[in-house]
Amino acid sequence: MTTTDEPKTRPTPPSANTRPPQRPGDRIFSASAKYAGVLILVVLAATAVFLVTEGWPAISTPTDQLTKSINWLDGHTVLGYVGPLIFGTILAALIALVIATPIAIGVALFISHYAPRRVASGLGYIIDLLAAIPSVVYGLWGAFWLMPKIHPFYDWLTTYFGWIPLFAGPAANPARTILTAGIVLAIMILPIITAVSREIFLQTPTLHEEAALALGATRWEMVRMAVLPFARSGIISATMLGLGRALGETMAVAMVLSPGLMYSIFILQAGQQQNIAANIALKFPEASGKGVNVLIFTGLVLFVITLLVNMFARWIVSRRAEFSGAN
Repeated sequence: MTTTDEPKTRPTPPSANTRPPQRPGDRIFSASAKYAGVLILVVLAATAVFLVTEGWPAISTPTDQLTKSINWLDGHTVLGYVGPLIFGTILAALIALVIATPIAIGVALFISHYAPRRVASGLGYIIDLLAAIPSVVYGLWGAFWLMPKIHPFYDWLTTYFGWIPLFAGPAANPARTILTAGIVLAIMILPIITAVSREIFLQTPTLHEEAALALGATRWEMVRMAVLPFARSGIISATMLGLGRALGETMAVAMVLSPGLMYSIFILQAGQQQNIAANIALKFPEASGKGVNVLIFTGLVLFVITLLVNMFARWIVSRRAEFSGAN
């Protein structure tokens, strides 16, 4: 008696492209996240369209008509008016970065690798609290406390380092200078750079740190050879975030800086520079007609500068070489 075995059918394995069925909550969350991302792009595009549309009349209108209708242009063309503002904005932001970045990195390293746990948690809370203080409070502090206290230091700089064009005198009294504005901005961006750098330092692979210590490295040598190379791109991106905050700051700069429209590197003299955001805040109450268009055009320039800074930061982050090893 012969029996024939029927071939057994094996279940077809699910395709790699087959997605598991989603529950209603998953679909709602996925759609909400997608629409939130699209909404950000729509708002950004709408802002850019508004700035271009409202700022274009400032470029298309002849210069003689603008100077007649806008007295605070002082005979400048629109580009001649915006140029010194761009220079002052970048100068104040660079001064803030030069002051804040080394301090922020040092504080972040102390919190992440040197301080005891209780001290680190308390200091980290204080640093985060600084980011929540309104900018007008920093402006009041700079105007009523910092300027009187720092004027003797400016006199000392002009006396002993006045041969350097950067510190050429006479030092302004009260010290409503771009250097004072840069110091206030440095304190404002300090929490941002510190918080981001601290998180990057804490993500350093533990095996890298232990390997450096096992080879006989000191604590600082371990930080220099393992932590800082790993966090280099993160430090740069944190610095770029702080730069974006410094570029767009308004009230604090307006309260401590005596404005001027000059391409001047004299950071201890008043009436030399001005930044774009503070200029818009000061000129907008008296602006009308084409004057509003000129201010909106300066806002478009600031928008482009800030966008380029953030794009540069994202490019640096995307190029970060991944470190091997486990945490």
